[in-house]
Amino acid sequence: MKYTEFEIISRYFQRNQKKDCNEIKGIGDDSALIKIPKNNVLAISTDTLVEGTHFLKDISPEDLAYKTIAVNLSDLAAMGANPKWTTLSITMPKSDSLWLAKFSNSFFDMLNKYSVKLIGGDTNCGPLSITLSIYGLLKKNTALLRSNANVGDLIYVTGTLGASAAGLFLLKKKIFIKNANVRNYLIKKHLNPVPRVFEGIALRKIANAAIDISDGLISDLSHILNNSQCGANINLNMLPISKVLINNFQHQYCLDWALNIGEDYELCFTVSRKNIKKMDLIKKKFLVNFTCIGYVTPIEQGFNFFYNKKKIILNKNGFDHFN
Repeated sequence: MKYTEFEIISRYFQRNQKKDCNEIKGIGDDSALIKIPKNNVLAISTDTLVEGTHFLKDISPEDLAYKTIAVNLSDLAAMGANPKWTTLSITMPKSDSLWLAKFSNSFFDMLNKYSVKLIGGDTNCGPLSITLSIYGLLKKNTALLRSNANVGDLIYVTGTLGASAAGLFLLKKKIFIKNANVRNYLIKKHLNPVPRVFEGIALRKIANAAIDISDGLISDLSHILNNSQCGANINLNMLPISKVLINNFQHQYCLDWALNIGEDYELCFTVSRKNIKKMDLIKKKFLVNFTCIGYVTPIEQGFNFFYNKKKIILNKNGFDHFN
């Protein structure tokens, strides 16, 4: 069944979500109205997902809805922000009622899991693409910025790296694996990444700088180093590569996927050595691993990689939309 633009909004996206005390007006007017609490700042992130660039044509509407929110939540997590509201702009080739029902149900399941309220958006007809803006709150002067790393800081990453890349290559049929459980696990890691929202909030008073790993560890860590005017030494032996990868693929592929491909949506962050005990307490609080992979150095020393205590040269190109 086909619906008009306003029928799509009312039928699929105007849900009875719990209203936040800072929301003055949500869906239903020309603009949403939000009150910013005293001594807070608003963190804003926007991502556009385009068919063929950010997701494959045969992706399910449920997985697309999940990933649309997850990648935006990951940006807020990297700032240490508490997610609150979102706006959705969706362009579709046609108003497919079954597709919309599956997409919207998954979309609101994800929003409700993280207590995020949809407060507006837009619908259009055209090639499939989705733009989501997400808004979060945090106290003034507490945001985790890329520019705050200091020489001597330890460099950490959450979780494991590389599995999402393997999942993508499986979906693209560039690699093959017989074990169905392993295959499904890797594909799920790509389609349903876990945004480290609660970890980011916990790190707000401990870490100095942070970024989420969307374009590859090397590329994303480079943003911290460039913004902070620092270098780094990375111990590749400490890299938390997924054991599923290590047990099923050659090491050089695992290393490349962990360093260069991205879409793991883990956090990479730096911590002062004086906060090591606090860091140990955070590790106990969460089920996810926190792995120290190196340390920040003066900029003159550059961005270096070591394997078995020997310095090696690596390609430092991550994902680039225009390359």
